[in-house]
Amino acid sequence: MMTELCDKTAVELRGLIGAREVSPVDLVDSCLKRIEAVNATVNAFVAIDGDRALDRARELENEMTGSEDLPKLFGLPVGIKDLVNTAGLRTTYGSLLYKDHVPDRDDGQITCLKRQGAIILGKTNTPEFGSGSNTTNRVYGATTNPFDPARTPGGSSGGSAAALACGMVPLATGSDTGGSLRAPATWSGVVGFRPRPGAVANERRTLPLTYFSVQGPMARTVADTALLYSAQAGSADPGDPMGFPFSTAQFAYPAEAALGDLKVAFSEDLGAAPVDDGIRHVFRHRSAKFRGVFAEVRDDHPDISGVREAFWVLRCVYYMACHRERVERHRDLLAPNIVMNTEAGRDMSLRDVAEAEVAWGQWYQRFQAFMEDVDLLIVPGNAIPPFRLDEGIPKEINGKPTENYMDASLIRSALTLTGCPVIAIPCGLDETGAPFGFQVAGRRHGEKNLLAAALALESLFNGDPETARPTPDLEALK
Repeated sequence: MMTELCDKTAVELRGLIGAREVSPVDLVDSCLKRIEAVNATVNAFVAIDGDRALDRARELENEMTGSEDLPKLFGLPVGIKDLVNTAGLRTTYGSLLYKDHVPDRDDGQITCLKRQGAIILGKTNTPEFGSGSNTTNRVYGATTNPFDPARTPGGSSGGSAAALACGMVPLATGSDTGGSLRAPATWSGVVGFRPRPGAVANERRTLPLTYFSVQGPMARTVADTALLYSAQAGSADPGDPMGFPFSTAQFAYPAEAALGDLKVAFSEDLGAAPVDDGIRHVFRHRSAKFRGVFAEVRDDHPDISGVREAFWVLRCVYYMACHRERVERHRDLLAPNIVMNTEAGRDMSLRDVAEAEVAWGQWYQRFQAFMEDVDLLIVPGNAIPPFRLDEGIPKEINGKPTENYMDASLIRSALTLTGCPVIAIPCGLDETGAPFGFQVAGRRHGEKNLLAAALALESLFNGDPETARPTPDLEALK
């Protein structure tokens, strides 16, 4: 039975710290001990700032006088995905090009977290520049799945997901392009939240206006995820043209939605996305257990025709913007995935890009129209179970060859292009023994309602041993 401080939820820990019943120093020490116990197997944390974290915990403890209102994340350790700059702490982006890089200043979201009392414990692993469905790079190696170290936890926020699943930290940051928050959250049995674009400011955005990459929170529970989001979002950093100011107080401690008031659509494949037959079977079985709690339910989805092709082109435009010069100058130091995506973009025409933009706009309009009639759209968290590290992403799904690795992510990447918030919620194990979960999409700018619904769903799932959040066998990882 898990009894260590590091296994408690962030919300519970914040309350105990505020009541002076838990010391931030003891909490950081507990997290560091858990990292020491299992990180050699999982490789979730790659740059650990233990001494500074303990120093900061002592500072915070000394600042507590007994009467002041403490910030939202006061005393809570956070893992930071190694794509985000942290002053004085090695930040490699998973790339040999930056293997010795130590930033001299924090990115804006780190400033926000520190302002809210968070303690930066270290960096979590990512594939090179966040590119890939696993979490492997030539600087730190592979992060493994806590439920089966022979498999991947997914990517690109796999380090954060694995760290959370193992109780190394109560909170962690992630980012999401085609599902980089949602996929590893699903495969690691934790929660990942993709918010609206621009909600969490990113002043290092390469393309000024795009829905592609967003920053977001990860945790073991919906309430913890919402708490972290309330500290990350709404800063409107002037360096991010998509950033905008808004109040985040509404997200910190959401109340459960009344599921009986909601209209919900279920779709096992969005009509055309490749989905493994085993995942389909689990999706049908699990969703049948709770479909009856809603006011209205239907099996339905908007038309995703053209979305796969549009996403591929738009993704390659993104790679051309971010990596063209790197590929030209340092090809031998880059992961093949980055080279392939960039070169695919180089061979595209302006007509290809224009057609993709038009298809994207049409899909956006279809999705918004669809969501006018439902409160939530529920789909599988991933199209396939987590694949083995020594085999790589499957070349076929249900015996049908995939054209490229994006086929297995269409169930997630289609939702990326909607601009709507999406949350991944764990729901037991699949037929292979790996964590299973749902993606739940809400309406545009509907984070508050989506988090409230997710909180209620999580409570429902945790009431049934078959659908409760799974936890890895930590003893087997030591």
